[in-house]
Parts: sequence; C-alpha cells; structure tokens
Amino acid sequence: MMLTSSLKELEECGIVHRKAYNEIPLKVEYSLTDKGISLTPILFELGSWGQRLKSD
Repeated sequence: MMLTSSLKELEECGIVHRKAYNEIPLKVEYSLTDKGISLTPILFELGSWGQRLKSD
C-alpha cells in the first residue's frame, strides 16, 4: 500500500512515468522521466553523505 502511494506521488510530481499494459494479470512498468534522471546525482551524493556519517 505504501509503495503504491509513493509511486502515485512520484508520478504526480513528474519524476516517474507509469505505463500500464492491457493484460491479465495486469502488467505495469515504471521508468524515470528526464526530471527523475536529473535527481540521480543528488541522490548519489546524499548516499555518499550517509556513508560518511556511518563511518565516523
């Protein structure tokens, strides 16, 4: 439930794109938009910051 809510919010913000296929069972794919891709360097830096804090 939490994952679905988070993905909907990311889609509304334009960070991910949701593609649903008309199949049974339902198939859904998520991908990063250009806006989402632009966040990757920031997220990697945040991860590095966390690792530095962990090792201190």
